[in-house]
Amino acid sequence: MVGIVSYGAHIPFYRLSRDEIAKAMGRPSVGGEKAVASHDEDSITMSVSAARECIKGIDKEKIDALFFASTTAPYKEKQCASLIASAMDLKGDISVADYANSLRAGTNALRAAIDAVNGKSARLVLVTAADCRLGTPGSEFEQIFGDGAVALLIGDQNLAAEMEGSYTHSDEFMDQWRMGEDNFVRSWEARFVRLHGYTKTVQEGVSQLMNKFELKPEDFAKLALYGPEPRSHKDLARLLGFDAKTQVQDPLFDRVGNTGCAFALMLLVAALEESKSGDRILLAGYGDGCDVFSLKVSEAMAKLKDRRAINYYLASKRMLPSYASYQKIRQLITSELTRQPPVEMFVPVLWRARAEILSLHGSKCHNCGEVQFPIQRVCAYCGSKDNFEQAGFSDKKGSVFTYTIDNMAPTVDPPIVRCVVDFEGGGRMVCLMADCEPDKVAIGMPVEMIFRKLLDVENAGLHSYFWKCKPST
Repeated sequence: MVGIVSYGAHIPFYRLSRDEIAKAMGRPSVGGEKAVASHDEDSITMSVSAARECIKGIDKEKIDALFFASTTAPYKEKQCASLIASAMDLKGDISVADYANSLRAGTNALRAAIDAVNGKSARLVLVTAADCRLGTPGSEFEQIFGDGAVALLIGDQNLAAEMEGSYTHSDEFMDQWRMGEDNFVRSWEARFVRLHGYTKTVQEGVSQLMNKFELKPEDFAKLALYGPEPRSHKDLARLLGFDAKTQVQDPLFDRVGNTGCAFALMLLVAALEESKSGDRILLAGYGDGCDVFSLKVSEAMAKLKDRRAINYYLASKRMLPSYASYQKIRQLITSELTRQPPVEMFVPVLWRARAEILSLHGSKCHNCGEVQFPIQRVCAYCGSKDNFEQAGFSDKKGSVFTYTIDNMAPTVDPPIVRCVVDFEGGGRMVCLMADCEPDKVAIGMPVEMIFRKLLDVENAGLHSYFWKCKPST
């Protein structure tokens, strides 16, 4: 039997009230708030965050494949899954693949992972999905879309949820799309899309699965159902015969928003967080067709209750003060104060230092045992030369040794907090702090490391990634 071994999720620290969007655009508000990726977040960094939580306490050497799904990957021609695997410090002989160009990319990756484990080509497959989609300013999409990521570990042992069965079908339908040069999602007329695309397609998929496995709506404890917006989601759940109050998983429209290809899987994780042994969950993903899965929760789910997933991130947030703040963070507008000076970047340098930059490796001296960051050929403590092994720092806890708050830095989200971090077990590094309230930073504050984007090198067409710290909770 194949199923879910573990899960993780990521929701950005920033939230924007939809009332602020409505006020700025002079149109009605749909209410609630949306999750907003910061200027240093994208689909890759959010996937790393979700995936690190997912594999907490699991031997990385046993992970044989990593699949990344996104419609907003930072690169159009470069494999992002390999970059995520490096940031995760996974083994070198791992199979990686990107899934893209469809809202169903997340469930497509999940299906591929199930097939890989069933076919014995992999023992454990890590599936990540993330999106940061933009709606045209003033459109309903701008209010509805939110940012987020999810990760699932798929295997055939120690299952927290068993995959009982699935159904899939393809349907060519123009509902939402982007051309190569588009920044914003396009769509056809809402009523036509709702009736002839979403509702018809998902209703058929769910009905086919239930008929195939002789199941009824009352056999399920929860329905994790993709929905383009609240009304369509509610109407379809009712048409499918599920009780909105007891069976339908909260779609998080009022607190997070529609997170694209990660949305259905994030709702699945939210349902798993509240599940108990014996519960059956129906997962339905949509986009150019439909993927439907029936899962049954086992007793092993109780061991995952310490995972930081949907509930954890819902409680950790900071409200953006205005719509203008959102525009700056998402780089929809620029100003002279936030313009970055030209930066030169050379690919050979990135390649040579990839262990330190992406995997956050330092060195551990074989002679005296001291650890240092970055990697040092000559030990600063005992002077031993070329007598070390690489040591990872990304999973280490740390504390703030000292810090400074820079209000004049040329950044889209001032001020910035620069820290010197001391790691448990030794080692020290200088880095930026993210996801914090600057006035609450203090010496001795416990921190943990997070993978983030430092800057975009426009002259080279590159994204520069590194590690920052954030307050540990």
